[in-house]
Amino acid sequence: MRRPLLSANRFLLGFAAIALLIAGLLSYAASSQPDGLDATTQRGCTVVEGTGELEGECIARSAREHALSNSPLADYTVDGDDRLTGIAGVLGATAVFAVLFAVVRTIRAGWASRASAAGSSTESA
Repeated sequence: MRRPLLSANRFLLGFAAIALLIAGLLSYAASSQPDGLDATTQRGCTVVEGTGELEGECIARSAREHALSNSPLADYTVDGDDRLTGIAGVLGATAVFAVLFAVVRTIRAGWASRASAAGSSTESA
C-alpha cells in the first residue's frame, strides 16, 4: 500500500501556517471604511470629520459601545494601535485554532471512550 504524499497532520500544519501568514499580512490591506452592516446603519447620517460623530437621522446614532470595546484586541488592533493590525489578526487566528484543537480533542476522546466501552462489552459477552 502506498503512503500518501502528505499526511493529515502535515496538511493541517501547512494550512495553519498559511492562515497565520494571511492573517498577519493581509490584515493591513483591510479597508478602514465601514462594512455593509455599519454602512447600512449610517444611511441618513453624515460623519463629522475630526470627531467621528454622526449628524442626521440614522440607526447608528443610537448605538453604544459594547462591554468589550476596551479589550486588548478590539477593532482589529492591539490596544488601539492601528500599526499592530497584523498581530491582532495572528492572535485572532491562533485563538480560533486553539478552540478548534480543543473541540477536536474532546470529540476524539469521546469517540475513543465509546469505542473502548463497546470493545469491552463485546468481550465480556
